[in-house]
Order: sequence, then structure tokens, then C-alpha cells
Amino acid sequence: QVQLVESGGGLVQAGGSLRLSCAASGRTFSNYPMGWFRQAPGKEREFVATIHSSGGSTYYADSVKGRFTISRDNAKNTVYLQMNSLKPEDTAVYYCAAKRVYYSSNYFYAGVKDYDYWGQGTQVTVSS
Repeated sequence: QVQLVESGGGLVQAGGSLRLSCAASGRTFSNYPMGWFRQAPGKEREFVATIHSSGGSTYYADSVKGRFTISRDNAKNTVYLQMNSLKPEDTAVYYCAAKRVYYSSNYFYAGVKDYDYWGQGTQVTVSS
């Protein structure tokens, strides 16, 4: 199995920045597409960003495009989410996810059901 642990959440003023980290276990981490999702109280979990195993291709939700950046360091088994220009509507629990694949994929995965492994989540609160 793969275990994912998020960190870096907290309270920040609107317009500020945070960087989330997701540390992964497993020898095959470098083969897995990775994603970030978020869930606000009373709402469904929604897609934020995803990155291919190579780190060269990324895709973002329209709501965060231009403000958030996903990246990965396969040597460190870690994926990151740099969040800039934060807004109160970004307030949510942020989850890291990994999709199990046996071969490389050319697809972007943006659905909750696409992913097989999930972290515990980290709270991000943006004050106005």
C-alpha cells in the first residue's frame, strides 16, 4: 500500500500564501499520478490540481488556475501545492491523493473516484 501524509496547512490572511506538502511511502511512488483535492464544510470534495509521474504535465481547476502550483520531487517522494493569492473561498480541508497505475498514463485524473490512496487532510483557513 501507499501512505500519504499532508502538512503545511494553517490560518492565513486573504492574499497570503501557503505551501502544502504530501510525503508518500512506497517504491513505486514515482510511477503514480498525484492529485490535490479540497472539501469545505457541507460541500463535496472537489478537484484542485494533478500532476503526471514525470512532473512535466499539470492540470488545474479553473478556480485556482494562475494562483496554485503543483509540483513533485520524486527523489524525496513528495508532492507540493504552492498556494498564492489565497481567498476566503479557498478555505477547506486539503487532501493529497495517488492513483495506482501499472504503466505510464497520458491522461489527467480529476475525479475523486479516480484515486486509490488518500492522505488524512490538512486544514487551510483563509480569513478576510
